[in-house]
Amino acid sequence: MFRNTEKSYGAIAILVHWVSAIAVIGLFAAGVWMVELTYYSSWYKTAPDLHKSVGIILFVLTMVRIAWKFANPKPAPLTEHKRWEVKAGHLAHGAIYLLLILIMCSGYLISTADGRGIAVFNLFEVPGIGELFDSQADIAGLFHQFAAYSLIGLVVIHMLGAFKHHFFDKDSTLVRMITILK
Repeated sequence: MFRNTEKSYGAIAILVHWVSAIAVIGLFAAGVWMVELTYYSSWYKTAPDLHKSVGIILFVLTMVRIAWKFANPKPAPLTEHKRWEVKAGHLAHGAIYLLLILIMCSGYLISTADGRGIAVFNLFEVPGIGELFDSQADIAGLFHQFAAYSLIGLVVIHMLGAFKHHFFDKDSTLVRMITILK
């Protein structure tokens, strides 16, 4: 029930997938909104702190997810899937993981360029490493933004693919990521 099988995803994989999806979409929306905040906004300081805290938690969750992925069997592709769909799915998932890690690393470089750590919900602090290269915050910021838009583009394609499988192909691709089969 908790672990994956050859036929289905387990409860842990399903839960981490959906929590990650909500966090990614929420962080993206918050990021787009935050760049419009003015100094006089009551959210000017609070929003970035929340964004960083959730980002750090998502980083830990992503590392757990990757470890869980290697420690569990991956459900076999459905027999209805075409070979190109399986390959495209693997490439898209790999790109999503890579972009997640790059976004979180660039976010860390933005946030710690001044040498200060990142307070995570004021419970603990991730230490800062300071500026490693000139204009670190600006360069990492541009990369962070570009990678975030790329990730959301891939997420939309991922969602459209799941809907295609569910509504047009009428296979169990989406159902496998929503329900725990025995």
